[in-house]
Amino acid sequence: MQISDQLHRFIFESTPVRGNIVHLDESFTQALQHHGFPPILRKALGELMAASALLAATLKLQGGTLVLQVQGKGPLKLLVVECTADLKLRATAKWSGDFNDISFGDMVSEGHFVITLDPRDGGQPYQGIVLVEGDSIAEILQNYMQRSEQIDTHMWLACDGKSAAGMLLQKLPDQPDAADPDAWNRITTLADTVQDEELLTLAAVSLIKRLFNEEDVRLYKEQLLQFHCSCSRESVGNMLRMLGEEEVADILAEQHTIDINCDFCNAEYHFDQIDAEQLFASEIVLPGNDVRH
Repeated sequence: MQISDQLHRFIFESTPVRGNIVHLDESFTQALQHHGFPPILRKALGELMAASALLAATLKLQGGTLVLQVQGKGPLKLLVVECTADLKLRATAKWSGDFNDISFGDMVSEGHFVITLDPRDGGQPYQGIVLVEGDSIAEILQNYMQRSEQIDTHMWLACDGKSAAGMLLQKLPDQPDAADPDAWNRITTLADTVQDEELLTLAAVSLIKRLFNEEDVRLYKEQLLQFHCSCSRESVGNMLRMLGEEEVADILAEQHTIDINCDFCNAEYHFDQIDAEQLFASEIVLPGNDVRH
């Protein structure tokens, strides 16, 4: 029986091959519960959420955030997923028009894939932008990893609209494989037999036994995942400060209140004239101490 909202790391002993398996249930439901996404978008977002967790687990984020985006020029405007170092996820999408009978390829046609590593410590973020290449989220990510990161990466993703799951295999560079030179080809060939239903319904240990029964695999303790939105009234206030006092005053003169909805969790934030005055109130530093009013 599947264990919900967990990620497992595993390695193939005496080879340069490592892997991750992820299941998303409650976190997927919570991330999408406020949005009426068409089924094809729910599936794509679920797969992108699973992919973000799989990739985040391979990176040394050290408190930062991994952001995966698919930007389109057609009916799909944006798919975006954020995953923190401690595996907290949020996701959203922007679209317009009719998604009936549209294929994934048509949905992301002429789009771009963007991967951002934000250290969230004041350091410079890393961002890579490439044209979308592939007929699935998994293919897009595999092509990016191969061409931009030059790391052999295979990924299998599934989403049935209620939950999402995935498996990642990577061949670690600069590690000897003389003892088992065929390991990567053999292991990925075995993994290619996996079915969506197996990804979605089997616990990690059962999936590994089914796919790699004759391989020497070490499975590590699970990590929990959860939905979490980092929006707050303070962060929205900081955004308004960046607009500037004059522009905020102009908006209030026209609308009387500034109403902002979070695209991820649908939280509502309202700022009136008094709130704006407090945002831009000057800090007064009293001489002789560090107390601020």
